[in-house]
Amino acid sequence: MALWAIIIFVITMLFIIIPVWIVSSYPEPKRTIGIFNIFNLWMKVFFVMAGVRRIFRGRKEFATNDNFIFICNHSSYLDVALASPGIPGPNKTIAKIEMSRLPFFGMIYKSGSVLVDRKNEQSRQRSYGKMKEVLSMGLHMCIYPEGTRNKTAQPLQRFHDGAFRLAVDTEKKIVPAVIFYTSTVMPRNKTFYFWPHKVEMHFLTPITSTGKTIEALREESFDVMKEYIINHHKNTKKISKY
Repeated sequence: MALWAIIIFVITMLFIIIPVWIVSSYPEPKRTIGIFNIFNLWMKVFFVMAGVRRIFRGRKEFATNDNFIFICNHSSYLDVALASPGIPGPNKTIAKIEMSRLPFFGMIYKSGSVLVDRKNEQSRQRSYGKMKEVLSMGLHMCIYPEGTRNKTAQPLQRFHDGAFRLAVDTEKKIVPAVIFYTSTVMPRNKTFYFWPHKVEMHFLTPITSTGKTIEALREESFDVMKEYIINHHKNTKKISKY
């Protein structure tokens, strides 16, 4: 299945290269809106052809004129492919600059992301300013506060401050979005593996940042997501038992 998934990914990507190239020349926020629509269609086709069913819960509650900072747990390379088009509205993802150097895919990746070189302090500062600009344009930001894929047995790794500093500075609400089963499709401990299985993304109640410290907002968000992940797994076990 891994070979089939790669073939589908590459072939479908070739169909969107020219549209992405054209849209990339648009001014913001028209550029991000266009990239979002193209990426949404691409991933819809890819997931169907790869035999992976997407399930979204709570997404309709965010069909508003407001914009948010979405934070997601991270356990698989598939998370971005699920989350970016899954968020209800045009958005950008904070992403590692290394991926933008890949042929073809790098152009798509760069167009829909705020790139950051984590080893460079100036790059981190520039990316923070760009995330503020994204929010000021009325777009959403998607951030993975764990910073890297969770390779532990714990529901979550500790959160970094970035997303919560951004929320406090801009007074935007945090929306926890919990991702399930992407590591079943693409496990972190296997390099050439793809197993068709449903994937889910659950949008939780927004958390206000007004009047809160970065630390308090970070801990509140962490506790909400951790508890939800634990309870989800408990309920899933109960359902599968009968």
